[in-house]
Amino acid sequence: MTTPARAVADVRVPAGLSSSWRRDRLFYTGMAIAAALVVFAGFAPTYYLKGAFGGRPLSLLLHTHGLIFTSWILLFVVQTSLVASRRTPLHRRLGVVGGVIAVAMFIAGTMAAIDSARRGFTPPGGPPPLTFMIIPLGDLLVFAVLVGAALYLRRQSQTHKRLMLLATLALLTPAIARLPGIAAAGPPAFWGLTDLFVVACFVYDRVTTGHIHPAFKWGGLFVLVMQPVRLIVGGTGPWLAFAQWLTR
Repeated sequence: MTTPARAVADVRVPAGLSSSWRRDRLFYTGMAIAAALVVFAGFAPTYYLKGAFGGRPLSLLLHTHGLIFTSWILLFVVQTSLVASRRTPLHRRLGVVGGVIAVAMFIAGTMAAIDSARRGFTPPGGPPPLTFMIIPLGDLLVFAVLVGAALYLRRQSQTHKRLMLLATLALLTPAIARLPGIAAAGPPAFWGLTDLFVVACFVYDRVTTGHIHPAFKWGGLFVLVMQPVRLIVGGTGPWLAFAQWLTR
Protein backbone atom coordinates (compact mmCIF):
# COMPACT_ATOMS: atom_id res chain seq x y z
CA MET A 1 0.00 0.00 0.00
CA THR A 2 1.25 3.47 -0.87
CA THR A 3 1.68 5.68 2.16
CA PRO A 4 0.65 9.39 2.07
CA ALA A 5 4.30 10.43 2.28
CA ARG A 6 5.19 8.13 -0.60
CA ALA A 7 2.28 9.50 -2.63
CA VAL A 8 3.44 13.07 -2.07
CA ALA A 9 6.99 12.13 -3.01
CA ASP A 10 5.74 10.59 -6.23
CA VAL A 11 4.09 13.84 -7.32
CA ARG A 12 6.74 15.73 -9.22
CA VAL A 13 6.63 18.85 -11.35
CA PRO A 14 7.24 17.94 -15.00
CA ALA A 15 10.81 18.70 -16.04
CA GLY A 16 9.76 21.10 -18.81
CA LEU A 17 7.43 23.04 -16.52
CA SER A 18 10.09 23.25 -13.79
CA SER A 19 12.66 24.53 -16.30
CA SER A 20 10.21 27.15 -17.59
CA TRP A 21 9.43 28.27 -14.05
CA ARG A 22 13.13 28.70 -13.26
CA ARG A 23 13.66 30.81 -16.38
CA ASP A 24 10.68 33.00 -15.54
CA ARG A 25 11.88 33.37 -11.97
CA LEU A 26 15.25 34.67 -13.10
CA PHE A 27 13.85 36.93 -15.83
CA TYR A 28 11.02 38.63 -13.93
CA THR A 29 12.96 38.98 -10.68
CA GLY A 30 15.96 40.30 -12.60
CA MET A 31 13.83 42.83 -14.49
CA ALA A 32 12.22 44.02 -11.26
CA ILE A 33 15.60 44.54 -9.60
CA ALA A 34 16.97 46.27 -12.71
CA ALA A 35 13.96 48.64 -12.72
CA ALA A 36 14.52 49.44 -9.03
CA LEU A 37 18.20 50.18 -9.65
CA VAL A 38 17.39 52.49 -12.57
CA VAL A 39 14.85 54.40 -10.48
CA PHE A 40 17.30 54.77 -7.61
CA ALA A 41 20.14 55.90 -9.89
CA GLY A 42 17.96 58.39 -11.74
CA PHE A 43 16.40 60.01 -8.68
CA ALA A 44 19.31 59.71 -6.23
CA PRO A 45 20.60 63.29 -6.78
CA THR A 46 17.19 64.94 -6.46
CA TYR A 47 15.32 62.65 -4.08
CA TYR A 48 16.90 59.59 -2.43
CA LEU A 49 20.33 61.15 -1.76
CA LYS A 50 19.53 64.78 -2.36
CA GLY A 51 21.17 65.76 0.95
CA ALA A 52 24.49 64.38 -0.24
CA PHE A 53 24.10 65.99 -3.68
CA GLY A 54 22.89 69.33 -2.34
CA GLY A 55 19.50 68.98 -3.99
CA ARG A 56 16.91 71.69 -3.60
CA PRO A 57 14.06 71.32 -1.07
CA LEU A 58 10.99 69.49 -2.34
CA SER A 59 7.37 70.42 -1.87
CA LEU A 60 4.98 68.20 0.05
CA LEU A 61 3.40 67.19 -3.25
CA LEU A 62 6.72 66.02 -4.70
CA HIS A 63 7.61 64.17 -1.49
CA THR A 64 4.26 62.39 -1.61
CA HIS A 65 4.67 61.66 -5.29
CA GLY A 66 8.14 60.18 -4.69
CA LEU A 67 7.00 58.09 -1.74
CA ILE A 68 4.07 56.59 -3.64
CA PHE A 69 6.10 55.78 -6.74
CA THR A 70 8.89 54.27 -4.61
CA SER A 71 6.30 52.13 -2.85
CA TRP A 72 5.17 50.76 -6.21
CA ILE A 73 8.70 49.84 -7.27
CA LEU A 74 9.45 48.15 -3.95
CA LEU A 75 6.13 46.30 -4.00
CA PHE A 76 6.82 45.12 -7.54
CA VAL A 77 10.16 43.66 -6.44
CA VAL A 78 8.42 41.95 -3.50
CA GLN A 79 5.62 40.62 -5.69
CA THR A 80 7.96 39.12 -8.27
CA SER A 81 9.98 37.56 -5.44
CA LEU A 82 6.84 36.04 -3.94
CA VAL A 83 5.89 34.48 -7.27
CA ALA A 84 9.46 33.25 -7.70
CA SER A 85 9.23 31.51 -4.32
CA ARG A 86 5.71 30.23 -5.16
CA ARG A 87 4.06 32.13 -2.31
CA THR A 88 1.10 33.01 -4.48
CA PRO A 89 -1.54 33.40 -1.71
CA LEU A 90 0.43 36.28 -0.15
CA HIS A 91 1.10 37.65 -3.64
CA ARG A 92 -2.66 37.83 -4.27
CA ARG A 93 -3.35 39.53 -0.95
CA LEU A 94 -0.68 42.15 -1.62
CA GLY A 95 -2.24 42.66 -5.05
CA VAL A 96 -5.02 44.61 -3.34
CA VAL A 97 -2.41 46.96 -1.89
CA GLY A 98 -0.89 47.26 -5.35
CA GLY A 99 -4.23 48.33 -6.81
CA VAL A 100 -4.58 51.07 -4.19
CA ILE A 101 -1.03 52.29 -4.80
CA ALA A 102 -1.63 52.33 -8.57
CA VAL A 103 -4.65 54.63 -8.14
CA ALA A 104 -2.68 56.87 -5.79
CA MET A 105 0.18 56.99 -8.31
CA PHE A 106 -2.09 58.15 -11.09
CA ILE A 107 -3.59 60.90 -8.92
CA ALA A 108 -0.31 62.10 -7.39
CA GLY A 109 1.55 61.83 -10.70
CA THR A 110 -1.07 63.87 -12.51
CA MET A 111 -1.00 66.55 -9.83
CA ALA A 112 2.81 66.68 -9.91
CA ALA A 113 2.89 66.97 -13.71
CA ILE A 114 0.38 69.82 -13.69
CA ASP A 115 2.24 71.57 -10.87
CA SER A 116 5.55 71.27 -12.76
CA ALA A 117 4.01 72.75 -15.91
CA ARG A 118 2.45 75.53 -13.87
CA ARG A 119 5.89 76.37 -12.48
CA GLY A 120 7.35 76.39 -16.00
CA PHE A 121 9.47 73.25 -15.68
CA THR A 122 10.97 71.70 -18.78
CA PRO A 123 14.23 69.72 -19.16
CA PRO A 124 17.28 71.46 -20.69
CA GLY A 125 16.66 71.92 -24.40
CA GLY A 126 13.17 70.49 -24.03
CA PRO A 127 9.87 71.76 -25.43
CA PRO A 128 7.80 74.48 -23.71
CA PRO A 129 6.27 73.43 -20.36
CA LEU A 130 2.72 73.00 -21.66
CA THR A 131 3.96 70.82 -24.51
CA PHE A 132 6.31 68.85 -22.25
CA MET A 133 3.49 68.09 -19.81
CA ILE A 134 2.06 65.53 -22.23
CA ILE A 135 5.13 63.32 -21.67
CA PRO A 136 4.62 62.56 -17.94
CA LEU A 137 0.84 62.49 -18.36
CA GLY A 138 1.29 60.04 -21.23
CA ASP A 139 3.46 57.83 -19.00
CA LEU A 140 0.67 57.78 -16.43
CA LEU A 141 -1.94 56.95 -19.06
CA VAL A 142 0.11 54.03 -20.39
CA PHE A 143 0.70 52.82 -16.83
CA ALA A 144 -2.99 53.05 -15.92
CA VAL A 145 -4.13 51.17 -19.04
CA LEU A 146 -1.62 48.36 -18.55
CA VAL A 147 -2.25 47.98 -14.82
CA GLY A 148 -6.01 48.09 -15.36
CA ALA A 149 -5.76 45.34 -17.98
CA ALA A 150 -3.45 43.31 -15.72
CA LEU A 151 -5.86 43.50 -12.78
CA TYR A 152 -8.82 42.62 -14.98
CA LEU A 153 -6.92 39.59 -16.32
CA ARG A 154 -5.34 38.66 -12.98
CA ARG A 155 -6.61 35.06 -13.20
CA GLN A 156 -4.60 34.60 -16.41
CA SER A 157 -1.19 34.47 -14.78
CA GLN A 158 0.89 34.50 -17.97
CA THR A 159 -0.91 37.61 -19.22
CA HIS A 160 -1.10 39.29 -15.82
CA LYS A 161 2.60 39.15 -15.04
CA ARG A 162 3.60 40.42 -18.47
CA LEU A 163 1.27 43.40 -18.31
CA MET A 164 2.43 44.28 -14.80
CA LEU A 165 6.05 44.18 -15.93
CA LEU A 166 5.34 46.42 -18.93
CA ALA A 167 3.41 48.87 -16.74
CA THR A 168 6.40 49.17 -14.42
CA LEU A 169 8.86 49.52 -17.31
CA ALA A 170 6.73 52.35 -18.73
CA LEU A 171 7.47 54.30 -15.53
CA LEU A 172 11.24 54.16 -16.01
CA THR A 173 11.44 57.00 -18.54
CA PRO A 174 11.57 59.85 -15.97
CA ALA A 175 14.35 58.07 -14.06
CA ILE A 176 16.28 57.27 -17.24
CA ALA A 177 15.95 60.89 -18.39
CA ARG A 178 17.70 61.98 -15.18
CA LEU A 179 20.74 59.78 -15.70
CA PRO A 180 23.92 61.77 -16.54
CA GLY A 181 23.98 62.92 -20.16
CA ILE A 182 20.60 61.48 -21.08
CA ALA A 183 18.30 64.49 -20.65
CA ALA A 184 20.39 66.66 -22.97
CA ALA A 185 20.03 64.06 -25.73
CA GLY A 186 16.25 64.44 -25.68
CA PRO A 187 13.39 61.95 -26.17
CA PRO A 188 15.28 59.64 -28.57
CA ALA A 189 17.74 58.86 -25.77
CA PHE A 190 15.49 58.38 -22.76
CA TRP A 191 12.72 56.69 -24.71
CA GLY A 192 15.25 54.60 -26.59
CA LEU A 193 16.71 53.24 -23.35
CA THR A 194 13.20 52.55 -22.04
CA ASP A 195 12.49 50.68 -25.26
CA LEU A 196 15.47 48.41 -24.65
CA PHE A 197 13.65 46.99 -21.63
CA VAL A 198 10.56 46.37 -23.75
CA VAL A 199 12.63 44.74 -26.49
CA ALA A 200 14.20 42.51 -23.83
CA CYS A 201 10.71 41.23 -23.06
CA PHE A 202 10.14 40.44 -26.74
CA VAL A 203 13.47 38.64 -26.99
CA TYR A 204 12.89 36.64 -23.82
CA ASP A 205 9.57 35.29 -25.03
CA ARG A 206 10.89 34.58 -28.50
CA VAL A 207 13.92 32.68 -27.24
CA THR A 208 12.18 30.71 -24.49
CA THR A 209 8.80 29.94 -26.06
CA GLY A 210 9.36 30.45 -29.80
CA HIS A 211 6.80 33.26 -29.99
CA ILE A 212 5.96 36.58 -28.33
CA HIS A 213 3.06 36.32 -25.91
CA PRO A 214 0.11 38.57 -26.94
CA ALA A 215 0.42 40.52 -23.67
CA PHE A 216 4.04 41.42 -24.44
CA LYS A 217 3.30 41.95 -28.13
CA TRP A 218 0.32 44.29 -27.86
CA GLY A 219 1.25 45.81 -24.51
CA GLY A 220 4.78 46.48 -25.70
CA LEU A 221 3.58 47.99 -28.96
CA PHE A 222 1.23 50.21 -26.95
CA VAL A 223 4.21 51.50 -24.94
CA LEU A 224 6.25 52.11 -28.08
CA VAL A 225 3.52 53.72 -30.19
CA MET A 226 2.46 56.11 -27.43
CA GLN A 227 5.90 57.73 -27.48
CA PRO A 228 5.76 59.40 -30.93
CA VAL A 229 2.04 60.01 -30.52
CA ARG A 230 2.78 62.30 -27.59
CA LEU A 231 5.31 64.28 -29.58
CA ILE A 232 2.77 64.75 -32.37
CA VAL A 233 -0.17 65.67 -30.15
CA GLY A 234 1.82 67.81 -27.69
CA GLY A 235 2.28 70.69 -30.14
CA THR A 236 -1.29 70.85 -31.42
CA GLY A 237 -3.76 73.61 -30.65
CA PRO A 238 -6.30 71.38 -28.89
CA TRP A 239 -3.65 69.95 -26.57
CA LEU A 240 -2.22 73.38 -25.73
CA ALA A 241 -5.71 74.67 -24.98
CA PHE A 242 -6.34 71.65 -22.74
CA ALA A 243 -2.96 72.12 -21.04
CA GLN A 244 -3.71 75.79 -20.40
CA TRP A 245 -7.03 74.79 -18.84
CA LEU A 246 -5.29 72.24 -16.57
CA THR A 247 -2.67 74.68 -15.34
CA ARG A 248 -4.60 77.89 -14.90
